Amino acid sequence: MAEVLIKVGVPEYDAKICAEVLITADKSGIDSHGFNRLKPIYFDRIKEGILNPVTNFEVVRESPATAVVDGHNGMGHVIAKRSMQIAIDKAKKTGMGMVAVRNSTHYGIAGYYALMAAKENMIGITGTNARPSIAPTFGVENMLGTNPLTFGMPTDEDFPFLLDCATSVTQRGKIELYARQGKDVPKGWVIDENGESKTNAQEILKDLVAEKAALAPLGGVGEDTAGYKGYGYAAVVEILSAALQSGSYMKMLLGYENGKKVPYPLGHFFIAIDISAFTEPEEFKHITGNILRELRASKKMPGQNRIYTAGEKEHLAWLERKNKGLAINESLQKDIIQLVKELGITGYSFPFLNK
Repeated sequence: MAEVLIKVGVPEYDAKICAEVLITADKSGIDSHGFNRLKPIYFDRIKEGILNPVTNFEVVRESPATAVVDGHNGMGHVIAKRSMQIAIDKAKKTGMGMVAVRNSTHYGIAGYYALMAAKENMIGITGTNARPSIAPTFGVENMLGTNPLTFGMPTDEDFPFLLDCATSVTQRGKIELYARQGKDVPKGWVIDENGESKTNAQEILKDLVAEKAALAPLGGVGEDTAGYKGYGYAAVVEILSAALQSGSYMKMLLGYENGKKVPYPLGHFFIAIDISAFTEPEEFKHITGNILRELRASKKMPGQNRIYTAGEKEHLAWLERKNKGLAINESLQKDIIQLVKELGITGYSFPFLNK
């Protein structure tokens, strides 16, 4: 992944950051945000001229505990990692640090940045807006992005607490993965202009861009299953990602202007909270671990033999994949073959390269 990005103009140091974030998703079992997105999201957008391979990272406003960054449509992973590091550094001095970012781009899995803080005995929080996908409750028009609201916290266990999920029932990356696998998506994930469920993954991806389909917010369509909660949280993330740094929002993030592709000027926010400003980190981690252990040990539903806590499945995926590697579906194999041939990349021995 790093070599592909270097070939299209991303500096080597930055390319390795991007690859690290992407491969972290695959290690964690989050296939929708890993290698699957190298070509359609990053490679293609650089080639189309709507993503700057060289990142101009600019701090435009700053206080002891806060900063505002302009990423100038550079590599989102690079912008995000530097921004969270600024928040962490400020938290070490003031107890809390927050950075708001404008004119960034897709930054991969939000959990990567929350875990940066968790590794420093801090609570990490991050969110980002995205191109419109979610319809508001009782609406059918895609207005809000999938807008993840993500928390990372250290524990005394082998893995941290990590809640990294979209504020929609699903996210575009999962539908992209279903499309690659030739599978239909479950009913209730996506609605059309009449509020009816859509299930054909290929059609959904086209209709989302054409604004003829929308994702349901967390909780689902309407109020009966509390879809207004996901809708509300998506709006919170949109406001914190855009209004806090005077940036772009909702329909301004469609990626088209006068019928031509343009950058997606995304906004992010990053918060680091130094646990030692409140209590001893080891005590925090022990109590957090106890909370998680008691949740997992609670009474199970009939037919179920296990309860998970956030971050546990990702840890288990890594324990399996660190020895077995990553399964590469046929669609992704074709992408890799194309990239290898187009960029003249050598030195890799994937068995499918000879197809």
